[in-house]
Amino acid sequence: MLPTLRRSVLLLMYMGGGALIAGLVFPVAVSMETGTILGALLWLATDQWRQRQLLDWLRQFAESSDSEPQGVDKEIVLRVRRLLRQKNREANSYKSRLDNLQAMLQAMPNGVIVLDAQERIEWCNRVACEHFGLDARRDMRQRVTHLLRVPALVRALAARDMNNAFVVDGPLSSASNPLRLEMRLFSFGQAQRVLMLSRDITTIEQAEAMRRDFVANVSHEIRTPLTVLSGFVETLQTLALTSEERKYYLALMAEQSDRMTKLVEDLLTLSRMEGSSPPDMQEWTPLSRLFRMTMENARALSVLLSETETPGHQIVEEGLETSMEISGSVRELSSAFSNLVHNALRYTPQGGRIFVRWQPNGEGGARFSVEDSGLGIAPEHLPRLTERFYRIDADRSRNSGGTGLGLSIVKHAAQRHGAKLLIRSALGHGSCFSLDFPAERLRLPNRG
Repeated sequence: MLPTLRRSVLLLMYMGGGALIAGLVFPVAVSMETGTILGALLWLATDQWRQRQLLDWLRQFAESSDSEPQGVDKEIVLRVRRLLRQKNREANSYKSRLDNLQAMLQAMPNGVIVLDAQERIEWCNRVACEHFGLDARRDMRQRVTHLLRVPALVRALAARDMNNAFVVDGPLSSASNPLRLEMRLFSFGQAQRVLMLSRDITTIEQAEAMRRDFVANVSHEIRTPLTVLSGFVETLQTLALTSEERKYYLALMAEQSDRMTKLVEDLLTLSRMEGSSPPDMQEWTPLSRLFRMTMENARALSVLLSETETPGHQIVEEGLETSMEISGSVRELSSAFSNLVHNALRYTPQGGRIFVRWQPNGEGGARFSVEDSGLGIAPEHLPRLTERFYRIDADRSRNSGGTGLGLSIVKHAAQRHGAKLLIRSALGHGSCFSLDFPAERLRLPNRG
């Protein structure tokens, strides 16, 4: 309709505009041909003015949808406005979908890197930046193989291996802070883009290694007393022994049986602590009662180790008659206190001195410490003392009756009660093991 109207108006302008202008405006001086030309020019000027108005309105429309054109055909306005609004809705919809997709990828626990056909980084999420030390802005459009010197990744990209996962050390990995990453590549789109996923499996591998070591250690620890028991049983069955010899062998068998029982009990204690939530703060226990039980057992062990009727060590108690109470598991706290004191007794020669202290710090917290005058520990052993079954001297530990789990139990019990285990030792100068308890776990009893 509009093109036809424009042609009709133009024809009229040519045919009648010239005559009108010639007759009315220039009745004497202007001819018919000149008037026709002037009419055409008038039409062109009018048409240019209308186009300029439409162009100005289109520019304003991008900034204000409420602006209205002046002198422009309404149908053109409505059509353009409808088209622009439709395109704006589509653009907003696409942007919203893209924002949601990026937010979802940012929330993923795995690293995500999108590569173009030339293996340049188009996009990466926060986790990928942490895994590979990338900068989301600085490293955009950079070839990933230039930034990550990982041979396995280079081979997988070169071979376009999209089926097999591979494990690499993270670029930021170190001996003190290892980082193991499982990586997998996916091809997508017609442009041969590549989606690169990374997953932190450090804890999984460490847990698997700990499981293997744990099974191997438990098997070894139990096999030794079982072998001894089996040998003694065979001896009792095949040899004619005197009553004294039989009594001696039975005593050794009971000792090995007690060792296995203690090992199983310690394993169950560890398993119970690892598989349950930390103790709440509903149950409060007088510390003096816990210390009393701990020291009674300690004196009994000292007598047993001395093989006499009197303790073989000088045990000095400081501040153990405190009136403070502690919240948590009585069993776990008692086990932690006893393990520290018993270790000091086992690894301090007869006649040595052992100080057992309870010292409030003035800020509501307090420290339980056990200091001995024993042989001390070399610095290289200190970081590993709380590992399960870790022994500085395996023979001395077994002869003293230790299971190799005592300090692991102490560490777990401390963590579950918000305490810190501190170890200070020097070879030939004794050792000091301390537990620092926070103020929220301690209180003075209400006397009112």
